[in-house]
Amino acid sequence: MVRATHPTSLHQATALVLIFFQKLIVFFLPMALAMPVDGIALLALPGCPDKCGDVPIPYPFGIGAQCAAVSLNSFFNLDCNNTFQPPRPMVGGPAGVAIEVADISLERGELRVLVPVSYICFTSSATEEEIVWWFSLRDTPFLPSPGRNRFTVIGCNTLGLVGGFRGGTSQYLAGCYTYCDGPNGASDDGAPCTGTGCCEASIPINLTDLRVVFPNKNSSVWEFNPCFYAMIAEVGWYSFQRRDLVGQLGFVSNRAKNGVPLIVNWAVRNGSCPEPRNYACVSTNSYCESASNGPGYLCQCSLGYEGNAYLHSGCQDIDECVLREQDPKNEELYPCRHGVCLNTPGGRHKKDKEEYFKQNGGLKLYDEMRSKQVDTVRILAEKEIRRATDNYSEDRVLGCGGHGMVYKGTLDDQREVAIKKSKVINDNCRDEFVNEIIILSQINHRNIVRLLGCCLDIDVPMLVYEFVSNGTLYEFLHGSADHILSPIPLDLRLKIATQSAEALAYLHSSTSRTILHGDVKSANILLDDQRHAKVADFGASALKSIDESEFIMLVQGTLGYLDPESFISHLLTDKSDVYSFGVVLLELVTRKKALYVDNNSNEKRSLSHNFLLMFHQNKHKTMLDPEITDNDVDMAVVEELAILDVQCLSARGDDRPTMQEVAERLRVLRRHLVYAAGDEKTHCYFDNNYGGSPSVVLPLDEMTEGSFETCKLPVQGGVVPVSALLLESVEVEAASGKEEKTPMPCSIFFDSVVPDGLRRDGF
Repeated sequence: MVRATHPTSLHQATALVLIFFQKLIVFFLPMALAMPVDGIALLALPGCPDKCGDVPIPYPFGIGAQCAAVSLNSFFNLDCNNTFQPPRPMVGGPAGVAIEVADISLERGELRVLVPVSYICFTSSATEEEIVWWFSLRDTPFLPSPGRNRFTVIGCNTLGLVGGFRGGTSQYLAGCYTYCDGPNGASDDGAPCTGTGCCEASIPINLTDLRVVFPNKNSSVWEFNPCFYAMIAEVGWYSFQRRDLVGQLGFVSNRAKNGVPLIVNWAVRNGSCPEPRNYACVSTNSYCESASNGPGYLCQCSLGYEGNAYLHSGCQDIDECVLREQDPKNEELYPCRHGVCLNTPGGRHKKDKEEYFKQNGGLKLYDEMRSKQVDTVRILAEKEIRRATDNYSEDRVLGCGGHGMVYKGTLDDQREVAIKKSKVINDNCRDEFVNEIIILSQINHRNIVRLLGCCLDIDVPMLVYEFVSNGTLYEFLHGSADHILSPIPLDLRLKIATQSAEALAYLHSSTSRTILHGDVKSANILLDDQRHAKVADFGASALKSIDESEFIMLVQGTLGYLDPESFISHLLTDKSDVYSFGVVLLELVTRKKALYVDNNSNEKRSLSHNFLLMFHQNKHKTMLDPEITDNDVDMAVVEELAILDVQCLSARGDDRPTMQEVAERLRVLRRHLVYAAGDEKTHCYFDNNYGGSPSVVLPLDEMTEGSFETCKLPVQGGVVPVSALLLESVEVEAASGKEEKTPMPCSIFFDSVVPDGLRRDGF
């Protein structure tokens, strides 16, 4: 049920009640479902229409009660509205209040629907017209998809809230705030909704009731931004445009006249997989799958079959020979044997998958699982990967790395993931692939990309990682088609360097066996929305027992980052990663590539080699990025980074610091930068002793800084702001989308940060 509330200027409300939904657009059914082998579409019940206009209507949905599974839920009954050309399927009631259905996905259990936009419009600072929508989905098979939708608010100085119930009983409330002082103060067209002009918030699973609310009933920006909007819409559908802020209902009139797309999960809600009563999976070669959002289940065809599992004999054999002829992509998915394509109903598909699972190291992975070395990896079927990537759509390609192709995907539980598909198929690559699974499964660190699962039942094996949304450090520093160069402050560079170093230090010393990355470079450091670093791509990694003195292997890596000592000796050690990280640190302070073209000679040079030469001639300052050397405080920190870099790039591995020592040094530099940020006259002296906490001598003048907590603790010789002592202050996502520091009581800082008293050496 949908309620629309339209208050008058005196805030008197009248309610318009609509039976659930307003208009729908959903997903494409796979080609083989609409066109099975024998050419007969097995969608609807016999004798029932299988389409309304251009929209396929698969059972349990149907046109009319006699053609729908109304015993499961009455909302499976659709009407075909012939007043439109072509006709449009509708759900929920008479034509005046029903909702248009544009497509239905059996496989994903999803609909895409067009729902109305809530808004509040002002004709003066305190005179408004408001329409807000209230959705009640109880007793329907539908629930908004949490992973496929976002709550979005559009406007300047706008607070939008969405509240309701989860599962009908547990209350829920979320929202976000946007700010801009004028149309030109909003984000650029196409920018993410991070708080200037528009903002976004997530919604939870099992959301049965929800209502949009605008708490503020007056506006100071009504002259240039008369209307504020709020909606739950499909992820990726909305792209901010400054024109959306202008005019009375300009956004609705120009871009959302028929509503906005909302992805809805549907399922058989009155039952579960183990229950035989009213069991809907009636086809042979089918199985039951629990719903990922709310109670209930879906029916799926078994491996090697596809069609409609809700119909008797609805799941039909996949004829791989026909699929090969239909699409060249399927030649890789369904290879022939000895040049001859022979279809075996369901059988060859299953046999091939068992063979692929073995040759891709599935048995080795199971051995590790049994020995409790791997207990967090989810093994996905290739069918799930195809669904997640829209059959390996080119639109889903994120990039091509040294070890394979990477796709963006959405799993059945709505999680966004990055799916890595190996490029090369040979025994060495298969061993490397399983090695990567074993390594990543042991890792639990916030600055390391997390492995979620793998797929082994296909000729080309795949890994499934968490999706990190903001590209690579390489793109951030050097630009790309999607990343335009912009200034990067020193504190952000230090944060990225520190987090990356901490991740590598964790790999080297905090796991049961030392993990050597083997291919540290800026392209293998990803950045999330808050510019937090996450180390990725362990294709060249190696495991090393703690009691081993060395690990012998064929050294891999990337030119410009490769440790020359390892290259010559064919020994990969933890100091090899230190060397490669030193090159990354050089990229951060020079903003030059590891192999760069010299502007004077137009020759390609090695960044590490050239920097060491310049450093020993005391000319290295000419290579530093001028963006971070424009004041004494920053220059002092950058000089320390240069010294640390030279240590990391020592020719002999024994002369290099450990990653733990590198991380500690970077943490001290970050603390210093936080402390000294408000006083450009600060002078500092560092003791380059990697073995312990460096001594830092700073004037302890009283200072304040806009977003920092400014309560202070007394020490001998002065007063120190407590916030300056924090390695990382408590961070929240502000309404503007920027990071801010959240003030907290002094007692909290004292108890949690400096319980043993305050030390002047090393903070």
